[in-house]
Amino acid sequence: MENFAPPRGMRDFYPEDYRIREYIFNAWEYAAKIYGFEFWDAPVVESMELLERKAGEEISEQIYSFEDKSKRRLALRAELTPSLARMIINRQGGLSFPLKWASIGQCFRYERMTRGRKREHYQFNLDIIGEESTTAETEVIAATLTSLEKTGLSEKEIRVHIGSRKLLVELLSEFKLSEAQLTACYMALDKKGKVSDEEINKILKNENIPEEVINKLFRVISISSLEEAESYLPENSEALKELKEFFKFSESYGISKYLKFDISIVRGLGYYTGIVFEGKAVKSNLRTVFGGGRYNNLLSSLGGRELPCVGMGFGDVVIMELLSDCRKLPGQRHGIEYIIGYMNADCAEFAQKAAAKIRKSGKSCSVGLKPEKPKQFFKKADRNNAHNAIYIGPDELESGKITIKNMKKSEDTIKSFAELP
Repeated sequence: MENFAPPRGMRDFYPEDYRIREYIFNAWEYAAKIYGFEFWDAPVVESMELLERKAGEEISEQIYSFEDKSKRRLALRAELTPSLARMIINRQGGLSFPLKWASIGQCFRYERMTRGRKREHYQFNLDIIGEESTTAETEVIAATLTSLEKTGLSEKEIRVHIGSRKLLVELLSEFKLSEAQLTACYMALDKKGKVSDEEINKILKNENIPEEVINKLFRVISISSLEEAESYLPENSEALKELKEFFKFSESYGISKYLKFDISIVRGLGYYTGIVFEGKAVKSNLRTVFGGGRYNNLLSSLGGRELPCVGMGFGDVVIMELLSDCRKLPGQRHGIEYIIGYMNADCAEFAQKAAAKIRKSGKSCSVGLKPEKPKQFFKKADRNNAHNAIYIGPDELESGKITIKNMKKSEDTIKSFAELP
């Protein structure tokens, strides 16, 4: 039998699935707008060179790439940040900073699928470009948490784990590690909790990290509080100053109840430079719900002017799973405000005019496409979760009076055509 399923790892959105996606998108858009972010978009296809230049090693291997008819190397974007960087660089001289930009875009990664991870997903991004203060990190995380609260989640379901790449650099400064060695350390630490300590040790040794560095790394990732980390650092620690400032701002933003210092959080992408964060489910074994951090060097590495940047990425697949686990998915039935049916062809024009009037008032209204019997119509109205049902027969056509049935309360209201919404 022929297989009509979508390609492996991709998704179809039937109406009931689309309603859940719309619910999540609405929460994302709501949070972005009330925090003053502006939306942007870009092609889903980018140059392979752009995506390779600053993607983490793991993601470079996961890019869907191809050649067009002119032999140009192109790819489906694996994330939104490279496109954002390209657009900023393209107009860097004419933009007024800081910028607060948001996007919801489709992304593709050829990777092993697990629960909460597919090869195609929609990603919500929030970025602040051109602000050095950790108010940028606080603003991005607060807006993200607002979107989660909009879906009914709270600190009972989500914790935001806060780390710092800069802090790890300072803690390992005695070893004079190269940039490549530091990156190898980050990538290994990013696997903390995903693989065993023995496996992390093996990864580090394979990257030629000295034994004394490996031993220090394992001592470092056992640090459980910011106060404990402070005892390892000099008084003039820039990373410690940033973290303390950030946690202070989080108090005034009212989000400190969500936050947890976690020195092992480094993020897998190579372009992060300062504070990094991951939102994790409290009681679920799901992968990271959202993540991000400061990436001050990305624009300059791609040929632009250096600007401080903070960003966050948040996929729709994992939040759908979390909402399901927490029994907070929206109702599967959409619900339309008005539905209109009619008995015969003579009543069709009146029904259509009534629907047009209701729609012009901004109310949603579905009108029948052919005559139907009253019993069939009201069954359909109930099946479609209609709030109000109007059935037009010869009596309504003659009198001009319309009976509006409230489907929730089983109450009837009689109105003239002119009195319709």
